[in-house]
Amino acid sequence: MPFLWLVLIVLAIAASGYVIGRGRAMQSAGGDARHLHSLPGYYGWNVALKAAVPAFLVLVLALIVQPLIINKTVSSMIPESEIAEGSNLGLVMAEVRRTADGIDHLVNEGLMDESAARNARTDFTDITQRLKDAGQVVTSNITQPVLAAAQKYRVMNGSGKLVRSALVILVALAGLLWGLKESHKDFRARNIVERSILAMLMAGASVAVLTTLGIVLSLIFNTVEFFKLYPALDFFTLLEWSPSFSGRGGSSALGVLPLLWGTFYISIVALLVAVPIGLFAAIYLSEYAGPKVRAFAKPMLEVLAGIPTIVYGLFALLTLGPMLLSVFGDDGGLGWMQGQRAVMTAGIAMGIMLIPFVSSLSDDIINAVPQAMRDGSYGLGATQSETIKQVVLPAALPGIVGAVLLAASRAIGETMIVVMGAGAAASLSLNPFEAMTTVTAKIVSQLTGDSDFASPEALVAFALGMTLFVLTLALNVFALYIVRKYREQYD
Repeated sequence: MPFLWLVLIVLAIAASGYVIGRGRAMQSAGGDARHLHSLPGYYGWNVALKAAVPAFLVLVLALIVQPLIINKTVSSMIPESEIAEGSNLGLVMAEVRRTADGIDHLVNEGLMDESAARNARTDFTDITQRLKDAGQVVTSNITQPVLAAAQKYRVMNGSGKLVRSALVILVALAGLLWGLKESHKDFRARNIVERSILAMLMAGASVAVLTTLGIVLSLIFNTVEFFKLYPALDFFTLLEWSPSFSGRGGSSALGVLPLLWGTFYISIVALLVAVPIGLFAAIYLSEYAGPKVRAFAKPMLEVLAGIPTIVYGLFALLTLGPMLLSVFGDDGGLGWMQGQRAVMTAGIAMGIMLIPFVSSLSDDIINAVPQAMRDGSYGLGATQSETIKQVVLPAALPGIVGAVLLAASRAIGETMIVVMGAGAAASLSLNPFEAMTTVTAKIVSQLTGDSDFASPEALVAFALGMTLFVLTLALNVFALYIVRKYREQYD
């Protein structure tokens, strides 16, 4: 049964339970709601929650446990001879799952019947060719053990979905009957419903924590797999980035330092653009602009934050790049810039994107400086500009630093502007008019195209992601610490 239909069935059972439970409660009170312990709606919600919540919990648990059981069972079918040098069982299982998905695509499109898909004697070379003809990604010819494992995976996955659907519906019906049994006038439905809602709110509040934990764990596990195949010392010390998928890692140089240099270089250029403009805009809006100008200028400035990054990338590629090339290239007589893609191109475009981050946060921080400090400065004879320079900005400096650090973490994580404006060359250079690339751009390139997922060149994306995660996390924690200390001082 499709996942969406299963969810709709559970919701329909819960909705029916609400109506029936409310009616049974009213019937037990002789049609007079005054004889009920709780309002009639609470009895309906009690039935609905008992039908829906346990069913959805079982569904979530099945979605987590089922793949683990299937992967463990199917992986036992993989002979050690299928695990090539430079690979491991987990990466071969990724190939098995991809093959199973490809066979599902062939069956759904009518390019293969179900009996042939399940036949253990199916020619694996024929399957490989059919997958290629259907546009599925096939990195190498599928071997017979991989095909047999993929067939077993499909069968277990289909059976698991059927069992999962039946179990979820049975739990929903059992919850419905349980709630209906409690729908009588003396039942304290309000207390049960309010405690259930509180538990759901607490669960919702923990989603962000659990999601972050899941992201971190997935990065850690895949990073560990990468470092089993590629030396960690080379990754952190090599000054060259030169992946080669043909050698299964043997001929690849995967040093992260050129990527980190490009990331920081482009981010510094972006901050050199965003911080002065954003800070000047914040000072003007908070200290000089009148209410009408502020009401117009602040929303217009923040519109920049709503523009998709792909638009900034196109702006960098089609406008900034040719403009800089005409000035700093051969046409301008300097010859410093050889192409449209360069650190300056991406840095300026990214800096424009970061202006609203710096200006909006700085404006709020400057406005949080107590007016009494300004009045005291004016009372001592200082002018407005002297008050801003010697009183307001020093008082707001911790918050402004926090805003700049938050903007820096946003710049480090940018991808599209770098891909379209800075190029793809991993180099260690001080020339801002040369093409460079960043960590995020290489994460995209390593996980797209015809990447072989049984190689270090694909798994390196997770090591790059982990490195970037640690850097941005440190910046965010430091920035939030500074901002929080400032707010505690002036709230």
